[in-house]
Amino acid sequence: MKVLTIMSNGFEELEAVGTIALLRRSGLEVDIASLHGTEATGRFDITVSKTQSLKDVDYTTYDMLFLPGGPHWKELEDSKEVTNIIDYFMKHDKYVAAICAAPTILGRLGYLKNKYYTCFTSMNEDFGGTYVDTYTAIDGKIITGRSAAAVIDFGFLIIKTLQGDAQEQKIKAEIYYDK
Repeated sequence: MKVLTIMSNGFEELEAVGTIALLRRSGLEVDIASLHGTEATGRFDITVSKTQSLKDVDYTTYDMLFLPGGPHWKELEDSKEVTNIIDYFMKHDKYVAAICAAPTILGRLGYLKNKYYTCFTSMNEDFGGTYVDTYTAIDGKIITGRSAAAVIDFGFLIIKTLQGDAQEQKIKAEIYYDK
């Protein structure tokens, strides 16, 4: 399965890189697209290079969209290109995973209405759904994570959802995850 990650300057490094590393470890194909050409710099000055420019990506070929959190969430929300991609994934019943600040984008677009979700607690608004005070939540094809501290659980929920329990347990054993 193919996962498209969208980042902009100001992304939260732990959420982005930790999730991407777990998914790639599990054999998922994860591509990174940037609003700023072929790289993006996170909020703590770590630059991810070898990204694709978002304008050059055929997002219709992906099975899941992943939006890491961080201060870049506002730029993602303000980008018509990004919101069109989110709309496409939702209207075509594809998976969307968002963590920390990024679920706020989904909420403001109306996609968390009547859904169980989590997000960075101080960013929770009345999205018309049910906020759950947990590290991760899944409702239908929407997977949400609460914060940077939730990255490992978030990554494993994605693996379990896309590849099943056996693959999740295999990757947990590889990294000695015992929770």
